[in-house]
Amino acid sequence: MPSPSTRQRRKDARPQELLDAAMALFVEKGFAATKSEEVAARAGVSKGTLYLYFPSKEELLKAAIRHTLSADIAAGAQMAEAHTGSCSELLQDVMSAWWLRVYSSSSACIFKLVLTEVRNFPDIADFYLREVIEPGTAVITRMVQRGIDAGEFRPVDVTGTVHSIVLPMIMLCVHKHSLGACPNMEASLGDPELFIRQHMSLLLGGLRRPAAT
Repeated sequence: MPSPSTRQRRKDARPQELLDAAMALFVEKGFAATKSEEVAARAGVSKGTLYLYFPSKEELLKAAIRHTLSADIAAGAQMAEAHTGSCSELLQDVMSAWWLRVYSSSSACIFKLVLTEVRNFPDIADFYLREVIEPGTAVITRMVQRGIDAGEFRPVDVTGTVHSIVLPMIMLCVHKHSLGACPNMEASLGDPELFIRQHMSLLLGGLRRPAAT
């Protein structure tokens, strides 16, 4: 029989195991088509055990968003606050590293799920707005405004600039979990790290204030 400490470790790990199982099924089948009992079976527990931790499928998705993208945004904010170099370096190096980490993690599939499912689940849309869009936009807005205030960036429209930074990155993640899942399309965008760095480099070319002549 497992020892009490082994059982406790197993219990402590169970929420993450359930989230991992749910995310795998949501990506494979879509959120609406996935049944709670399928998540429980994938995680090796009963449906009743699943409901002890997550009372509904919607709560499962919310928890997955909170544990992935929300946590990633908080980490990105800390990276930005700790950065001591130029604002160009902040966007080029820190943001590139942050987006590559998101792309390479389970967080990347959240974007596709939200885009394809929120129309039928407005509560998820409101949750995503509060947990991802608003805090993520705030972090990048501060980065851009910091560069403008320092005289390093031109006085651009900050909201439009934030959208220009974020939307191609989101589409890269969506591609990974849609067209990128097809063998013939997997490599169509090339190296994701190169794509991310080139994207940031192009944006910085338009953001930087021209040198005085």
